[in-house]
Amino acid sequence: MLLPVKWLRDYVDIDASTKEISEKITDTGSHVESIEDRSVGLSNVVVGKILKIENHPNADKLVICTIDTGDEELTIVTGAKNVFEGAIVPVAKVGAKLAKGMEIKDSELRGVASHGMLCSLGELGLDSSVIAKEYRNGIYIFPEGTEIGQDAIKALDLDSEIIEFEITPNRPDCLSIIGMARETAATFDIKLKEPEIKFQEEDTNIKEVFNDVKIETSNCRRFYSKAIRNVKIEESPLWMQNYLMAAGVRPTNNIVDITNFVMLEYGQPLHAYDLDKIETKEILVRMAKEGEELLTLDNQKRKLKNTDIVISDGKEAIGLAGVMGGFDTEVTENTVNVLLEGANFDQDLIRDTARRLQLRSEASAKFEKGIDPNIAKIGVDRAAQLIKDFEAGEVLSGCIDAYEDRAEEKVIKLRPEKVNKLIGFEISPQEMVDLLERLEIKSKIEGDHIVSIVPTFRLDLSIEEDLIEEIARIYGYHNIEPKPLEGTVTVGGRSALRNLEIRIKESLFTLGFNELITFSFVGDSNFDKLNLKKDNKLRDAVRIINPLGDEFSVMRTTLISNLLENLSYNEHRDNNNVAAFEFGNTFKPENGDLPSEEKKLSLGFYDIGDFYYLKEAVREIFWKIGIKDLEFKRANVEFLHPGRSAEVYYNGVSYGVFGEVHPNVLKNFDMKKRAFVGELLVERLLDFAIPNYIYKELPKYPATKRDLAFILDEDVDSYSIEKIVKKNAKDLLEKYEVFDVYTGEGIDDGMKSLAFSVIFRANDRTLKDEEVNEIIEKIIEDITKDLSGKLRE
Repeated sequence: MLLPVKWLRDYVDIDASTKEISEKITDTGSHVESIEDRSVGLSNVVVGKILKIENHPNADKLVICTIDTGDEELTIVTGAKNVFEGAIVPVAKVGAKLAKGMEIKDSELRGVASHGMLCSLGELGLDSSVIAKEYRNGIYIFPEGTEIGQDAIKALDLDSEIIEFEITPNRPDCLSIIGMARETAATFDIKLKEPEIKFQEEDTNIKEVFNDVKIETSNCRRFYSKAIRNVKIEESPLWMQNYLMAAGVRPTNNIVDITNFVMLEYGQPLHAYDLDKIETKEILVRMAKEGEELLTLDNQKRKLKNTDIVISDGKEAIGLAGVMGGFDTEVTENTVNVLLEGANFDQDLIRDTARRLQLRSEASAKFEKGIDPNIAKIGVDRAAQLIKDFEAGEVLSGCIDAYEDRAEEKVIKLRPEKVNKLIGFEISPQEMVDLLERLEIKSKIEGDHIVSIVPTFRLDLSIEEDLIEEIARIYGYHNIEPKPLEGTVTVGGRSALRNLEIRIKESLFTLGFNELITFSFVGDSNFDKLNLKKDNKLRDAVRIINPLGDEFSVMRTTLISNLLENLSYNEHRDNNNVAAFEFGNTFKPENGDLPSEEKKLSLGFYDIGDFYYLKEAVREIFWKIGIKDLEFKRANVEFLHPGRSAEVYYNGVSYGVFGEVHPNVLKNFDMKKRAFVGELLVERLLDFAIPNYIYKELPKYPATKRDLAFILDEDVDSYSIEKIVKKNAKDLLEKYEVFDVYTGEGIDDGMKSLAFSVIFRANDRTLKDEEVNEIIEKIIEDITKDLSGKLRE
């Protein structure tokens, strides 16, 4: 926010430099971004009056002006088209310095001597965005009555510095000159001088020219209006134009300038309607109809949604509430009668409308942060006063004020002992009251408490701690003496889940995996790319109200799509042997306000192994947790190959799936290489995790290894064989591993050859061949009988 210091001093009698003001107000919590002195580099520019204009004898596009500068007359040649005899203009004398390092010297233009230059506002350093349209491409013309010969820099207030503040979102009351003046007054402990709003009204009542205002939606809290007749549309006084330009607003005409001035002054956006163009002579505030169109002030047709608030005449929309007025009721140079509006709208809807239509305005920027509805009347009455002071119109008596849900002052009880405990030093209850009173928070001591009445413009104050913060910052954080921290010391540590993550990560790092961190936001297209059916529970996702785009519109329910996006990204950049994993939260909607979260682990690779390599990685993860007795069943998951995927169980409960990615899914992710992925519900395994490992001495006795191969139906999974091996080998089994699966020549259709190795070892003796052979014979017998397997010789 831009705060012209000259404007600030209108409300605060303060004997301090701009730098001192900035330093002091920073000490009480307001963040100063910069201080701008617009007069730096400008000199020797005065206010002059054009006495005579003659045509240039040697150039059709140039004229010769005789200028009265108060102490002398100058001859200046110019090509400006908007000059005229009697115009009061800024004159740069010889030796003057202007913006961008320009220096004025005596010159001769097509044979005629020129002793200076007439200036535009741009040449005096003003940005084009704050220059009135009629002066953007020409010489600036001062209003009639401007004193001749005075310093033009002072006449334009360019010698008045501007402080730029960063206003935090919780302090919308500071988005106004009065708001920052109130902060300044509190900082320096001086009284704020608000404008005294008094003006003479006409005998004619507003009800005689305007019928009524009705509010149909709860999203409009207040609509206050007054009527002005016999309006004279002309330029604003120079002082008001200077204030507006210094605050970053372009002057337009007196009526529009007054509404903008009050918006900057009090933070209350106002709007002026051409009253004669409101045919029904009534206002209806309602929600827009879906697809309804409105021509806004910028002459653009806007298509509205039913979440937009509109101002209508009872028939058609004539304004987009809180954002921009309608073109058809715009105040123009032909306007005679005006209706002034000061209203209060739902801040969230205003923000959504402005963002959707890409129609950010000064008004929407203020409404979307929250405004006290009680300021609406003050703003309109202040505008009416200025119109009367400028003799720009006649203010009719009375008003129309639609205001049912009135904002009331909040009462907060404050405990002085808690104040001193939190801020860390002792001040008396009376000092606390005095500090709060400086912020216009009426307070008094009642027994052991301080009772404070919070004004309605302080939307950010609602609890005791808020007032404690106000006391501390106005007292000055820099005045608080530092003290050692007090309190019990606790030993920090990682959570059990975090420790489990670290153990699993270490294991995956040793297997050649790299860690990923991806966004929690995805799009519906991710579910389509995974070939998920319409009724798949993973499609039941939490939707973002204000997404950055379609690809970030929902919160992820699985990590697999993020993992495959990453694998695809690496494949397209010719990276080989890629393996990656991610620990991340997934989300699903709940009946309450917040979605439920669950931490999952995804892992995947290409080029470094097959299904069984991934299976062993899964085993390793569970081993790190402390779980060895796993069960594997064929998985039925849309994004995995139906014959090369598995679901992992422990104690009869599923804890994840893994396998080769379905070919169709690979195409969806534009991958050509075979990829293998898995997703595990590691958070649910926390209850089974061992706190640490128990190490045993290396075995003393040798192991015995046997390799077997069977012809089996292709639907028989390897885990069925593993269960038979475990049942017969019992404690003597050290390792079971599948090392080959073959189909093709020599193997009947629908059958496969599965080869595996079995390692036996006893802890207390050397195993004999007879003992091992007996176990092998039982394994062969059970596989033959239970799985219809045939041993390959």
